[in-house]
Amino acid sequence: MTHTSELQLRRASLWAALRTERVDAFLVLALPNLRYLAGFTGSNAVLLVTEDRALLFTDPRYQTQAPLESDCEVKVAKGSLLEAAMSWVKRLHATRLGFERNRISFDQHQFLLKERTTKGRPPIRLRPIAVAVERLRMVKSETEIATIRTAVGLNSEAFEQALAQFKPGDSEVDLAAEIEYRMRRLGADGPSFDTIVASGPRTALPHAHPTDAPVSRNELLLIDMGATVAGYASDMTRTLAVGGLSPKARRMYRAVWESQLAAIEAVKPGVTCHTVDRAARRVLARYGFEKLFIHSTGHGLGLEIHEGPRIGRREATVLEAGMVITIEPGVYLEGVGGVRIEDTVAVTANGCEILTRTGKELRIL
Repeated sequence: MTHTSELQLRRASLWAALRTERVDAFLVLALPNLRYLAGFTGSNAVLLVTEDRALLFTDPRYQTQAPLESDCEVKVAKGSLLEAAMSWVKRLHATRLGFERNRISFDQHQFLLKERTTKGRPPIRLRPIAVAVERLRMVKSETEIATIRTAVGLNSEAFEQALAQFKPGDSEVDLAAEIEYRMRRLGADGPSFDTIVASGPRTALPHAHPTDAPVSRNELLLIDMGATVAGYASDMTRTLAVGGLSPKARRMYRAVWESQLAAIEAVKPGVTCHTVDRAARRVLARYGFEKLFIHSTGHGLGLEIHEGPRIGRREATVLEAGMVITIEPGVYLEGVGGVRIEDTVAVTANGCEILTRTGKELRIL
């Protein structure tokens, strides 16, 4: 449970960021943002924030849970939560209402348009605002980083335990299931995303789903996995060898490893995300593999597995101390296979800390 003072500080920071938008109230609809600002972990809620109040609307299933988790004023509604929230917007005499432009559904927006008018009153002005909460979430507190560090460590331990049970001939789906089982046994909320296990030529699929195909000898094995702890995600990819590998596959591994180290070396406050991405691509270009790198170098993570900032070619966001990102270059050659190496990294005052402790040397099973 997030401490009350930290939740209050987050809401104060949000309101300070919203001052230039000149709104009287702000509706939060996205559950990760709602958890960040209100501490509530349920599956159905709306948050209304003003300069001096925070009202959490949820349904009767959470009438006991919500007050235990959140320091907000809890309002239990039996019908539409958005309708209940709008009734309070009017009750508070708000005339300019902000809402999450990037998180609202068409039906919800249509409802706001309909409900903004009240007989005898001027209509409420609707102000669509994008990524206001997400910008705050990009820079983590010490508490958040400590939680992510725990998730990263648990993820690595689950990886080791699952590999200890693995033998050539086991299926991809069995290995994925073992990984997720180990995460749960170690105390994770669950996986941060569907675990990726791919072997042989299927490693050339960056987001391959595990199949019942056996993991054979003399093939690449790619595992991309993440555990969630107290709502915060970790993310790690390792590519391994099951038996021997061809010289081509070994050269791919060497290129990606060096590329990943170069990108990590570039991570520090004041550096743009595209600079980090470029550091990875320069190494791959020297190996002649740049065109086989078909995704960005990384992404932020926290309450969601993919958050800002994106570590990509055109991402101008400047890194700040407290950001937590992944560094995950990869090369993918159809018919041969792919290699990706990924760590979770925290930006520090003087550079960065690699939170992932699992080794990156080519491991032969």
